[in-house]
Amino acid sequence: MSDLADTQFVPPSSVVLVSGGSRGLGLAIVTDLLDQGVRVAAFARTVTPELSKLAAEHPDRVHVGSVDVTDLHAAQGFVREVEQRLGPIDGIVNNAAVGQDSLHVHTATDDIARIIETNLTAPLQLTRLVVRRMLGKGLRGRIVNITSICAQRGFPGLVAYSATKGGMDAATRSLARELGGRMLVNAVAPGFFASEMSAVLGPTQLDQIVRRTPTGHLTEPVEVVPVVRMLLQAHTNINGQVIVVDGAASI
Repeated sequence: MSDLADTQFVPPSSVVLVSGGSRGLGLAIVTDLLDQGVRVAAFARTVTPELSKLAAEHPDRVHVGSVDVTDLHAAQGFVREVEQRLGPIDGIVNNAAVGQDSLHVHTATDDIARIIETNLTAPLQLTRLVVRRMLGKGLRGRIVNITSICAQRGFPGLVAYSATKGGMDAATRSLARELGGRMLVNAVAPGFFASEMSAVLGPTQLDQIVRRTPTGHLTEPVEVVPVVRMLLQAHTNINGQVIVVDGAASI
């Protein structure tokens, strides 16, 4: 058997940056990566007690900070801190995003701009920042973009949100080609979480989604985490793909 270290395989990530890692799916990803022995850096606008607790429990393997993903200067400073404390970043999970709670005709111009800035522009900027530093150090790495089934299915009240997630799906494919195999770039598109955007869809539409889902329930973060882990840690040839995790609700 050939030695993987001597081939063109992209090695598993050892230092992973997770945006929006303070709660929900982001926090679940941070926790899981720590359980795998990975060094993890996580930021969010507000560092929750749960994320602070992980940092206290793993002082040598966790670096957290309060950073707004749309603040590129702050993100640059955070990345430098991570490299000094944990070593070069060779994995990134673009998880930070904001939702939407209004029909498009009622969505204010400022709100559309905020959704696009947070969900599309900021992760593209953060990815460019980290990829430049990885390439400058001669590293291979992994990128996982957390998108949404909304990018592939239409849902009323989620027009701008869906557009940004579709943009990240498209960026995933193009970046995979652009990087020429030096990094594995993929997206994970979860179905609706039990608590996500339910105010927009309402209980009737959520019940309809559950009824048309063969597995009979809305997606849970614990069902998405193993897929993210695989894309960051397993030896695969998966590249430029959008992996849907929704119990087949969308087929």
